[in-house]
Amino acid sequence: MRVVTSCLVALSLLTVSTLSVAQERLDRVAVIVDNNVVLESEIEGLTRQIKRDAESSGRSLPSDEALRTQVSERLILQKLQMQMADRMGIRIGDAQLDQAIASIAADNELPVEAMQAQVEADGYSWRQYREDIREQMITSEVQRAQVQRRVYISPQEVSNLIRLIDEQGDSTTEYNLSHILISFQNEQGEADEDAARRRADSVINRLNEGADFAQMAVTSSSASNALDGGEMGWMSENTMPTLFAANISDATEGSVIGPLRSGVGFHILRVNEVRGADVFTAEEVNSRHILIQPSVILSDNRARSMLTEFREQILAGDKSFAELAEEHSADPGSARNGGQLGFSDPAAYVPEFQQRVNSLPIGEISEPFRSSHGWHIVEVLERRTQDVTDQRKEDQAANMLYSRKYREELDIWLQELRDNAYVEVVR
Repeated sequence: MRVVTSCLVALSLLTVSTLSVAQERLDRVAVIVDNNVVLESEIEGLTRQIKRDAESSGRSLPSDEALRTQVSERLILQKLQMQMADRMGIRIGDAQLDQAIASIAADNELPVEAMQAQVEADGYSWRQYREDIREQMITSEVQRAQVQRRVYISPQEVSNLIRLIDEQGDSTTEYNLSHILISFQNEQGEADEDAARRRADSVINRLNEGADFAQMAVTSSSASNALDGGEMGWMSENTMPTLFAANISDATEGSVIGPLRSGVGFHILRVNEVRGADVFTAEEVNSRHILIQPSVILSDNRARSMLTEFREQILAGDKSFAELAEEHSADPGSARNGGQLGFSDPAAYVPEFQQRVNSLPIGEISEPFRSSHGWHIVEVLERRTQDVTDQRKEDQAANMLYSRKYREELDIWLQELRDNAYVEVVR
């Protein structure tokens, strides 16, 4: 009996050992990143996705070894940012995620169900797609929180840019750019500027010989968009990083620019397309509203029903909009003016309010609707199309400067995040 028992125990241990080995072959730790890990399955999954995308778009890819390096670096940065999100308490709930996915579907002019079918037809898991979007939203929040405080824009910079825009007139040139960053760091994580310069010169030579820029970006770039072929999209000289703007004037379609030295490495640009920007005009609306804010003593339903009653009184002629706004609106700035907000760009309002004033016919009072401020009814009094005002120019200049500096600081911050992390590739 003891012999049988011993055999069963030995067989059991052998089975467990065999299963463990099989499981280890299926998945294992590929990279240790501070207090987290990158699994082999994550590297293989992202690699498959990139290969499918490249095949569907007809884009060539580098060797599997080079692609694995880029995929690993992207996952390392994702892990570091997700760890920071945990420390900062940043979470994206299902309701917020659903809203973001609905927005993506709307941008693609698809119902969510049709987009899900399309995602699954491309070989992706819808559940994993949702989690990928959630992670992108979280990392965007982390980047915004960490980078925007590093961006300072002086009033003098805004004034100088406004003057430059006025000198250029309304027609400014925009460039569709792709980008390769050759980091100063070598494979051992040490700064070696001379070696980086040689790598950058080698990349330039290969591009001049006709090498595909997107493939070279995947193979050689240390930038966060390397796996996207280095695509940066459309930018004017006022929104791109200062280093790029200083070297791109009069560049033509197909031009390769660089290497350009910055604090993190050497940059190489390709101008994919050039176009003139459209003349900007803004449609402004003059509207008035009544705001009721729910509270501990005023329920959400009661706030809504109050506005329903107010609307009925106005339509019946029992009360005027101005009277009710002055008596009841929780927006003190407009209440004293009968609820009037004056002419404004709808984009300045929260999304729910913006949607209403954009869609309402002039003179019609909306049904009660909810925004982040509370419950509203609103009436559009007038619409007008305006040339860009001085205030609008100031806002536009500030946004351009912020966009430029944010891009610059984001690259530096990501490099610092990577440099300060403990990363060990498990062989």
